[in-house]
Amino acid sequence: MNLKKMITKDIENSLIKIGIINCNPIVILNKKITLGHYQLNNLIKIANMLNIKPYELSKTIIANIKKKSMYKSITFSQPGFINIFIDENWISEQLEKIFFSSRLGINYVKSPKNIVIDYSSPNIAKEMHIGHLRSTIIGDVTARILDFLGHNVIRANHIGDWGTQFGMLIAYLENKKLENYNLSLIQLEKCYCKAKKKYDTDQSFAEKSREYVVKLQNGDQYCRSIWKKLVSITMLENYNIYKKLNVTLKESHTMGESVYNKMLPDIIRDLKNKKIATKKNGAIIVFLQEFKNRSGEPMGVVIQKKDKGFLYSTTDIACFKYRYQELHADRIIYYTDSRQHQHLIQTWTIAKKANYISQDFLLEHHTFGMILSKNKRPFKTRDGNTIKLSALLDEATERAIYLIKNKKPNLPKKKWISLAKIIGISAVKYADLSKNRSTNYIFDWDEMLNFEGNTAPYIQYAYTRIISILKKSIIPVNKLTEKILLKKESEINLAIKILEFEEIIVSISEKGTPHILCKYLYQLATIFSNFYEKCSILFSKKIKTCKSRLKLSILTARTLKKGLNMLGIKVVKKM
Repeated sequence: MNLKKMITKDIENSLIKIGIINCNPIVILNKKITLGHYQLNNLIKIANMLNIKPYELSKTIIANIKKKSMYKSITFSQPGFINIFIDENWISEQLEKIFFSSRLGINYVKSPKNIVIDYSSPNIAKEMHIGHLRSTIIGDVTARILDFLGHNVIRANHIGDWGTQFGMLIAYLENKKLENYNLSLIQLEKCYCKAKKKYDTDQSFAEKSREYVVKLQNGDQYCRSIWKKLVSITMLENYNIYKKLNVTLKESHTMGESVYNKMLPDIIRDLKNKKIATKKNGAIIVFLQEFKNRSGEPMGVVIQKKDKGFLYSTTDIACFKYRYQELHADRIIYYTDSRQHQHLIQTWTIAKKANYISQDFLLEHHTFGMILSKNKRPFKTRDGNTIKLSALLDEATERAIYLIKNKKPNLPKKKWISLAKIIGISAVKYADLSKNRSTNYIFDWDEMLNFEGNTAPYIQYAYTRIISILKKSIIPVNKLTEKILLKKESEINLAIKILEFEEIIVSISEKGTPHILCKYLYQLATIFSNFYEKCSILFSKKIKTCKSRLKLSILTARTLKKGLNMLGIKVVKKM
């Protein structure tokens, strides 16, 4: 049930009747609910385009759509708005359909698409850090929602499991005779840091490292065996992180750079044959007229080094080709920070020049901002190191335990810990997801663990509160057969907000903006609170009214739970 879409369509059709097309009416929820539930917000602009007075145009629009049963009244207000009240009986009928629907009335899409979503993308031999949080959880929300709508979602965890760092690590482990030891990821990362330092200062070690990279890329068994071990150690730890975060990424979704290795020689050969790539100083380079360097000359993208080693650019060109031609992707969505944008656009341009993807295919790069500390600098540890994701989640749990102990000191320890894991980690996720992904935000423990405002604990508590009310009811759910009655303003407002859910979900599926779902859930919880204060649910004098309000409560709880589930956030029955 997408009310905004339905109203927009009716306005478009009313304008088509008088020969007006492509006017793109903008319909919004009315901020002043006393004026109407919805509002046409760009009437003045449309009227100016047509050289008509807004009032005169409004009369035509209203005359063409007011007879539909869903509308109670449609009025004009100065300086140029059309305000729309939805009929209560019509709203009630829609809520009845949703009440008896396992999907809250949201249908599957008519034309499902193959959608590749590239997110998380950790590096091998390094612990995941706070910089991986946004990509991982925002990408996962989009994947969950597109799944729910019925698309064929291909989750692609494009891990950094190839390249120079492996040559360095293999050479270092061999030098220290550590290649056969069972190292932890923490030990492995320390080895990587030492290997990198040695690579930067020791010319012979650097040369040996580069040799090992080429050997690895050419299938050398010794290098491959160490490489597999390094990948296994890292990803085992990463899957534990995904589980803690309640993220849907599994081992089967891992599509590292190594997947495309066999394609690279053919791509180099093909780009040279098509005169797209050229050899210069021993390296293979693509010069792009679309991008200029500081000297104003075409920018060169190296796709093969002098030592025959391949680069990230080569792998990403192959990746585009594979996803378009082999996976038959209709959409490809990337969740990486904005620093990757030029690199992606350059490789995308090369892939298009080579006809690996169609010319009209769009790259969807859903960039995101940085996580900052209160001094508005990158959020790091006191000694300036990047915060490990595992440490961040552990601290979230510890802080939540402290809160729960103070609120419920008699709760058994096992329940403290179980509840704290859900509340603490949910708070971290929600604090991130509730911010517009394109902007930076300040990480604030006190704000995110607050039981007031637009936070996970507030939404989770709102859900448990409704469950508590429903448990006290003596009327079984299967006896709630009467139609929902909408008499009071707070009942109507809650009903309208419930019907808005599909519109929110569809918007996120198109734009990858989970913050609007967070805002919606917060508003829904707040509107329910107002409804609860003004309307007696369990002790209404009329049984029909009691049943109606119980149904509204159930629909609110189900919507909150489904919305939080789409955010990858768990609910609890008691808080």
